Amino acid sequence: MEFNKYIDHTLLAPDASEEQADTVIQQAIDNHFHTVMVNPYWVTKAHKALAGTDVATACVVGFPLGANTTKIKVAEAEDAIANGVDELDMVMNIGELKSGHDDKVAADIKAVVDTGHQANKIVKVILETCLLTDDEITRAAKIAANAGADFVKTSTGFSTEGATVHAVELMAAAVKGTGTGVKASGGIHSAEEAQAMIDAGASRLGVSHSMTIIGKE
Repeated sequence: MEFNKYIDHTLLAPDASEEQADTVIQQAIDNHFHTVMVNPYWVTKAHKALAGTDVATACVVGFPLGANTTKIKVAEAEDAIANGVDELDMVMNIGELKSGHDDKVAADIKAVVDTGHQANKIVKVILETCLLTDDEITRAAKIAANAGADFVKTSTGFSTEGATVHAVELMAAAVKGTGTGVKASGGIHSAEEAQAMIDAGASRLGVSHSMTIIGKE
């Protein structure tokens, strides 16, 4: 199948150079990927380079731990919006979910979602499923959907494991009928793995091996 429009073409490595950013941006333009996903520092560059194309600019917020204060996450989101971002992928407060403080998790998410939506931006919430039990994955996905998130997302790609079919299935079941989508990210290296995530319920893929997945590398 055509994976291009599922793909958030991702470059989040801490040592990513400007040359690498330029390469990823050009690959996204040439192959009509959905977005270029970068760290906040590179949003201005990506936004300018992608102007007039069919590729959106995306960045992460509260990345990769999710343990920033809500005030800082909102400030990050506002800064990225001012710099031209189209989509924001925030990390939820994982520790507060593990603590059973669902109201605090929800408030943190809603603050960023509201900030994004006020500017007509897409907001995704990273759950970091590898650190959660099945019940916690379901609970977190429902909290995010109830807070208005456009997508729930499996992983940062910086923890103990990336996306799994099982986690995507749990998330898809949890948000069914809410209008919230599912993004699988982390550890997707092949077309077969990408297809498995889509079959499990993902409608967006966060990948750095995009060129391999579409058969061009």
